[in-house]
Amino acid sequence: MAPCRPPLKRILQAALFCAGLAALSAPIASRAQTAEDLPTVLVADTLKIESRNRLIASGSVEIVQGERRLTALRVIYDRTTDKITLEGPLTLQDGTEVSVLADAGELDAALQNGLLTGARMVFDQQLQLAAQSLDRVGGRYTQLAQVAATSCRVCATDATPLWQIRARRVLHDQTERQLYFEDATLLVKDVPLLWVPRLRLPDPTLKRASGFLIPELRQNSTLGFGVVVPYFFKLGDHRDLTLRPYIATHTKTLEWRYRQAFTNGEINFDGAISRDGILPADTRLWLNGGGHFDLLGGWKLDFDIEATSDKAYPVEYSFNAKDRLDSELAVSRVTRDSYTRAGLIGYQTLRATENNSTMPTIVGDVRHEQRYFPALLGGEIRLATEYHSHYRYSDIDIVGRDINRLYTSAEWRHSALFGPGIVAASTIGLALDSIWLDQDTTAPDHTASAAPYGTLELRWPLMRQTATTTHIIEPVMLLGWAGGANSAIPNEESTHVEFDEGNLLSLSRFPAADRRERGRSLAYGVTWTRQDSLGWRSSLSFGQVLHAASQPDFSISSGLNGKNSDILFAGQIKHQSGIDFTLRSLIDPAKKGGSKAEARLAWLRPAYSLGASYVWLGADAAEARPVDISEWSLDGTWRMSQHWSAKTNWRYDVASDKTAEAGLGLIYRNECVEINLSASRRFTASTIVAPSTDFGFTVSLGGFSAKTRDASYTRTCH
Repeated sequence: MAPCRPPLKRILQAALFCAGLAALSAPIASRAQTAEDLPTVLVADTLKIESRNRLIASGSVEIVQGERRLTALRVIYDRTTDKITLEGPLTLQDGTEVSVLADAGELDAALQNGLLTGARMVFDQQLQLAAQSLDRVGGRYTQLAQVAATSCRVCATDATPLWQIRARRVLHDQTERQLYFEDATLLVKDVPLLWVPRLRLPDPTLKRASGFLIPELRQNSTLGFGVVVPYFFKLGDHRDLTLRPYIATHTKTLEWRYRQAFTNGEINFDGAISRDGILPADTRLWLNGGGHFDLLGGWKLDFDIEATSDKAYPVEYSFNAKDRLDSELAVSRVTRDSYTRAGLIGYQTLRATENNSTMPTIVGDVRHEQRYFPALLGGEIRLATEYHSHYRYSDIDIVGRDINRLYTSAEWRHSALFGPGIVAASTIGLALDSIWLDQDTTAPDHTASAAPYGTLELRWPLMRQTATTTHIIEPVMLLGWAGGANSAIPNEESTHVEFDEGNLLSLSRFPAADRRERGRSLAYGVTWTRQDSLGWRSSLSFGQVLHAASQPDFSISSGLNGKNSDILFAGQIKHQSGIDFTLRSLIDPAKKGGSKAEARLAWLRPAYSLGASYVWLGADAAEARPVDISEWSLDGTWRMSQHWSAKTNWRYDVASDKTAEAGLGLIYRNECVEINLSASRRFTASTIVAPSTDFGFTVSLGGFSAKTRDASYTRTCH
């Protein structure tokens, strides 16, 4: 070993003149370090000096200079030419994710420039370029001659990769991290498929670069056969644009996406424009996106937009499956003791039975809450104010109704622990409501009401624990009272009511303040939770709400209509092996039936996942549901082997005894290629959308992206 740490060319000279080694090392600290002046270490089994100008290092030679590292079987340094001759096998690493392997070569003393023969460049352990020769120039450019590039594993028993790109010449720009191919041919198992005179591709260490993305083939029963060829534009370090031209038998579509990041937020928009055979006289448009910004003083700005030129466009092109689009602009601020939010929402219905002019398409909300902790009273005082408004474009009486509502409340909350671990919480408050109506001659123009209220909540958690099992039982109860009466205004905001574990102990389960549960009420329930050492965890809950007077403002399927509610039942069973079963239902003891039910069974394993869901909703005109909804859905994934995976989904409408949609996907993936085949069918039809079938096919060559590789897909050599 030679314990030398001056620049490389001088350390080799110092090995020739050992007596002057210290003198050569001393001046280096006083000079600015360049690539040539970085500290260097030379390690070798033997060192030999010939004719005062040649140093020969042999046997496991390793040279380290800054982030550069060179290993070789034999190294010869000639002081007269300032060149290093290398005998391999040799490896050169420059501190990045790029490595160079070669049989032999010649480099300058800075390890930046020179010529290597029988060379291979390996990028991020993904892409490798094998070349007849490799020429490094200026420490930035690497030129390779007679190149074969692939990211596939090449084995001794099968030297032909699955795919490769052969080129007469390849230039690698280390600064821009780009690969430039000349006279390039794509081969699959040595069969040439495509020739291009010039080709530019990013190396795998580059995260973002302008260029073509993976093309996709599509077959749609409505739009015909087509191809999507995306192109990515890098518009800087903080913004980009992707264009996706989609050309098919019956459509010409341009899909796009724009993203930009700012110091205090970001925006992301995508959209499309089409001329097709479905509406040949129209230009069809789609826009979707949003953004988020952090403002001064802890304020936040959020906005999103969803818009389409016609109701069927998002579904026919699989942009969006929603039947109502919403766009919102909102500012908000949250602190420890306050909450403020103001938002404006615009709705666009895509349902064939609805008209935007008679829907509340513009909705505004402003809400502020403040809490205080008085030392004399104890507990918490909470003040809230909310203003709500929604507007219809129609001027027709009743169907063009507009509403403005002002709500204020003040309440005092207090909690305590007493007796054998019983938790008690009480609330006393007063709410004031004012509502104004326009364009409805069947209801008063203005109503106002006051609602004093109070609650007492009791919880008693009990636990029993053994060496292997823990049981927790918690009975709960809420006594409540709310004065006043609901006004005669139409029910606009509280038509859809959800009754579940989250609001069992609420004084009012209406989603908005235009309706309240009035009079005396009692809500009770119990939750049992069990966990054992075998990995099983289960929970079971049930509850009910009893009213002193009937609550006619609830819909018939809410489970709360009448004096006594349906019994709420919910349960869950989970196991650490991936089994997860959940069930929630509203059961009417008098009718021996229910109004709503849902269940989900899933089994998640590393090699596969299975899921089944069921939902049942009873017919309810108040919730715009003229008939019962009863649906099964299944989904699953299966990694059939190291490289093959499958996925499927299926949804069945029990009420109509028809399949609603189905899909199947097949994926082949290894270390260098990913092939996706998909087929899906939408069976449902309406007055604006016809059933359709879609087929998709994409092939992705690995090695040219910065994605993290999954080593489990890498093939092994035998």
